[in-house]
Amino acid sequence: MRAAAGKHHRRVAYLMSRFPKISETFILYEIVALEELGFRIEIFPLVREREPVQHHEAERLAAGAHDVSLFSRAVLRAQLHWLRRSPRRYLAAWGSALRGNFRSPRFLVRALAVVPLAATFARRMDASAVEHIHAHWATHPALAAYIASRLTGIPYSFTAHAHDIYVERPMLEEKIRRAAFVVTISDFNRRFLEKLYGRLAAQRVVVVHCGTDTSLFHPPPSRASGPWTIVCIASLQPQKGQSFLIEACRRLVVEGVDLRCIFIGDGETRPLLKAQIRDAGLEDRLELIGSQPRHRVVELLGAAHVVAQPSIVLPNGKMEGIPVALMEALAMERPVVASAISGISELVEDGVTGILVPPQDSARLADALRRLYRQPELGARLGRAGRQRVVNDFDLTRSARALAALFGMQGVS
Repeated sequence: MRAAAGKHHRRVAYLMSRFPKISETFILYEIVALEELGFRIEIFPLVREREPVQHHEAERLAAGAHDVSLFSRAVLRAQLHWLRRSPRRYLAAWGSALRGNFRSPRFLVRALAVVPLAATFARRMDASAVEHIHAHWATHPALAAYIASRLTGIPYSFTAHAHDIYVERPMLEEKIRRAAFVVTISDFNRRFLEKLYGRLAAQRVVVVHCGTDTSLFHPPPSRASGPWTIVCIASLQPQKGQSFLIEACRRLVVEGVDLRCIFIGDGETRPLLKAQIRDAGLEDRLELIGSQPRHRVVELLGAAHVVAQPSIVLPNGKMEGIPVALMEALAMERPVVASAISGISELVEDGVTGILVPPQDSARLADALRRLYRQPELGARLGRAGRQRVVNDFDLTRSARALAALFGMQGVS
């Protein structure tokens, strides 16, 4: 089926929903780290993102990404190619996708787009001697990897993060069964999958933490000065819980705490959060500054006295995994306050590398922030321990090497 692989190609296809996406820079820098280890990464986004703020590394990678429009001649030619070359495989792939997503109208509709795109990707992968396919997110990207693998015979894997396994899970068991391996970003997730799929998950699922660049995110030469500053880095989405941080800030201001709070990120809840800040009379203290390039994030973290991540669990089970923003903050020895949900405690150990609070509890969140305001020496101690935790367990290069080893087990050398 496949074109013969040239010697030492080390060529891996990466599939994701959108690229480049400012809120998924962990994928971007994972690719960069793998390139530094000698891999050639072919990028296949289901949707080409057109966001205005980009990290400069994204510009280079986006230029070489496979930009495929669903309604294009390339997609039509790819369907005809597989119908002529491997009609049984092609029709079987369609059958699996339709049966597997039949009970979820939303996923079924998207499968109707994912399958032809995946077939187009598969043709390109076959022609360029890709040796392994890896997808980020267990939903549509993993389905695309599954289809491409069935058509080409190239082994595939995927990384499961958070909402892609906590909420709707069409075909997830089948995707795990056919994968060479499955990566997930926390022990919490691995246990979650083992409860669902038992021995299958125990045999297939491997934990590889997302990581951060500890050489870039390092402690600033001096402590933060100026007004006591809280920074929150997260897309403005319901599960991020920024409204609870706004309320916590209101409580502290009423008590007389002279604070500033900066929200980095953008998203659907921006109008609601802006209204909440206005109604609380905090427009001179709390700022929604939108998405920012990487160098600006480093600057803002360097000026922060504390970083807060008030994540919550939505009624449908949607929640975060382990926010990379917390890794970045701890790598810079910033004390963090975060919600005690999902796998966050694997990074933020309460009283050791940060402070954990119950989700959706503005009073407890305010208590934790007040404690750090009054005890800067506590924040310094937590920050130092936090950086060591990141260096030991959440370093980008370590994580990339772990992935490289898994790819190597599939013959990518």
